[in-house]
Amino acid sequence: MPDATHPLLAPLPAGVAPLRAAVSHRSDPADAVAELAAGLPQASLGFVLFFCSAEYPLDALSRALEGAFGGVPVAGCTTAGEITPAGYARGGIVAIGFDRRHFALAPALVEGLEAFDLPRAQGLVDDLLGRCRERALAPLADNSFVVTLLDGLSSSEESVIATLDAALGSIPSFGGSAGDDNRLARTHVFCHGRFHTEAAVVLLVNTPLPFEVFTTHHLRPRHEKLVVTAVDRESRRVLELNAAPAVEAYAALVGQPVARLGPELFARHPLAVRIGDHYFVRSIQRANQDGSLSFYCAVENGIVLTAMASAPIRDDLVRTLAGLEERLGATELVIGCDCFLRRLELEVLGQQAQVSDLLAGSRVIGFNTYGEQYHGMHINQTFTGVAIGAPRPGGAARGA
Repeated sequence: MPDATHPLLAPLPAGVAPLRAAVSHRSDPADAVAELAAGLPQASLGFVLFFCSAEYPLDALSRALEGAFGGVPVAGCTTAGEITPAGYARGGIVAIGFDRRHFALAPALVEGLEAFDLPRAQGLVDDLLGRCRERALAPLADNSFVVTLLDGLSSSEESVIATLDAALGSIPSFGGSAGDDNRLARTHVFCHGRFHTEAAVVLLVNTPLPFEVFTTHHLRPRHEKLVVTAVDRESRRVLELNAAPAVEAYAALVGQPVARLGPELFARHPLAVRIGDHYFVRSIQRANQDGSLSFYCAVENGIVLTAMASAPIRDDLVRTLAGLEERLGATELVIGCDCFLRRLELEVLGQQAQVSDLLAGSRVIGFNTYGEQYHGMHINQTFTGVAIGAPRPGGAARGA
């Protein structure tokens, strides 16, 4: 347990939170970042994590971020929608400020994702632990988590996340794949003062505050199955399901003509692979002219895909958020990675406003993703993140 009399662990003055959120919907990068900076007091600011629309001119946004926050490290990514203090939004930028009196953070940039092997992962983790250990506020092993942000169109998420998880050992991790406002053209992560493609950001967070890394989804298995009988693994394209052209087999499953296949149907009728007692969604990205289906996650020849049915998203979120608060006490903030297909489903059903209000009332800040990461797995159509509790009396470390 860290020394509760340590000045960094002294109780914060009344009204000062260890985590602050700020948002801007201004289109000019300089104006937007100035609004963020005004909402994130910098006297004890130790780190800034942001999520922004890909509509911003990213070079100008990079310069504005560097100018506004000076020596404070900044990391983030582009989105398929933002989750702000007021709930769902689009076309803006939202940021979280971490108070250095309650958080020690170390970021790293990973480039060359296809060559990210275990020796590189171990070296990266050792470097992160070393840098965090210098200013750690609680024992690293039980009081740290990792946030991962990846290029959402890199097709490397599975290998990178699995390799990183092997190097992290018992340290929990979660994250999201960057989006580009549903254009599926180019996604970016931000680290070391600029935006990058074909890259990932890995952020190690150490804190004495209680926290829980979690994932949930609202989907339930049906009895129908589809077997992948031909696949192009490199491009994540399924050529055949049940020995028939993939688009035809899927269209027959959902009872719709091939011409109607698109994002709304894919969001409402996902497929999943069963591992043990759990189902992990493999979301469809698009139907192709050659009769194949492109997926957001890796798919293998011979795997069995189970048809899934939607339960109410809001009901599942209410249970999940209530459970987190029951275990942690009052939460300071929830950093959430919410698949953009969930938001699309809510829009189709006319339920977006209800869930947006729930997220706002539960202090969720985050973004809509092209995929989520949880404990070494790349998954789809989930709400995944970390809930961070309020300071405990005396600054006791988590698990102490």
